[in-house]
Order: sequence, then C-alpha cells, then structure tokens
Amino acid sequence: MTAERTSVVNWPGAHQLDWRGHGLLLLPERALWDPQQELLLLADVHLGKAEAFQANGIPLPSDGDHGNLNRLLALAHGLQPRRLIVLGDLIHHRLGLSADLRQKLQALPALLGCPLELVGGNHDRGSWLEQLPALPSISSGPLWLSHEPEPPPAGQLNLCGHLHPVALLGGGGDRLRLPCFALDPPQRRLLLPAFGELTGGHPCPAGLRRWVVADGQVLTLP
Repeated sequence: MTAERTSVVNWPGAHQLDWRGHGLLLLPERALWDPQQELLLLADVHLGKAEAFQANGIPLPSDGDHGNLNRLLALAHGLQPRRLIVLGDLIHHRLGLSADLRQKLQALPALLGCPLELVGGNHDRGSWLEQLPALPSISSGPLWLSHEPEPPPAGQLNLCGHLHPVALLGGGGDRLRLPCFALDPPQRRLLLPAFGELTGGHPCPAGLRRWVVADGQVLTLP
C-alpha cells in the first residue's frame, strides 16, 4: 500500500503567483512549487563548488553541500513532490565531483522519495553522473523548463535559472543584496534565484516584477 499524497497549496512564507490560471508558489527556500503538477523546481545548486575552488588553491570550507542537501531533503519531505527537477548547474565543476559527492547523489532520489531530473546547465558539462543524465529543455504542463533563458512555446511560461538574480536595496553602507524571483511578463519568463549557498548573484534587469527572499519570507517589491 502506498501513502496517499496531498498536494500542498500553502507553505510558510511563500508567495502565490498566478500564471493564466495556473497557480505557482514562490518558496522562501529559493525554490518553486507547482501544486497542480506536484512538481518541485530549483536551479543553480552548484554542489562541489568549495572542492573545485580548493583544487585551484583557493581555501573554502567544505560544509556547503551539507546545508544545500539538507534544505533540499526538508523541502521534499514537506511537499512530497511527484517530480523534482533541477534547472541546471547541480554541479559546479567536475573537479568538485568527489567520490563522496557521487555517492550522495546516487542515494538522493531514494532519500527524496521521488524521481530527480536535471536540465543540463553550463556548469554540469563534463560532469558525468550515473542515472542522472543532463536533459535538454523540457515542457511540463504550461511551463517551459530551461537552464538559460529561452523563448518559450506559445502560451507557456519559461522557468529558468543561470542568472542568479538578486535585488539591490538601499544604498551606501546599508545596501542589501537579496536573492529574488523575477518575472518578465512580455517575455513570459520567470527567473529563479540560485538555490545554493555559495553562488553569489547578479542584479536583476530593470523593469521586472520582483519578489525578494528575506527572513524566511518571499516579499513583493514595489
């Protein structure tokens, strides 16, 4: 007997976004939940980044992956998705793809309780992963899923990563850089913030609708 799934339509601190009658939840964990498809989406985890930097002589602590994977598991256990898709850059570089990280990735689908899929990103190139091939951009319901921004097919919304969008608030010594979701309605595109902790960010293009992640909430910017 399998456990009955109940699609989560509310999540603490989340913001609901409606795309032509299709509800999406922007999550403060810097991920997106599609309750109708029971689909969890995130981008730019950059696992193994510290180890890749260490291989080039730059000392960084090696505990970043632990936090990223724990947040991912907590999301999956809370939402119980039918599918989890990473929109590129699961891995930072093949130099950081250690034997230990390979073992963790092989065990990840069983720990998540759902299939794990990867839309290949530029950082994933050259990082061969067993049972996790890098897929091209794919369609899922009204969503066009890609790593880099792409023109979506008619009527669909492009969800993508790659740009690591942040919003700059304040000025001078009080300036904040906060990860954000950013919607470009004319282009039918929603940019996802980077999920990983050691990813940095780039200021959002002007004129987009933005929602920042701060204090465990997704907040609308004017």
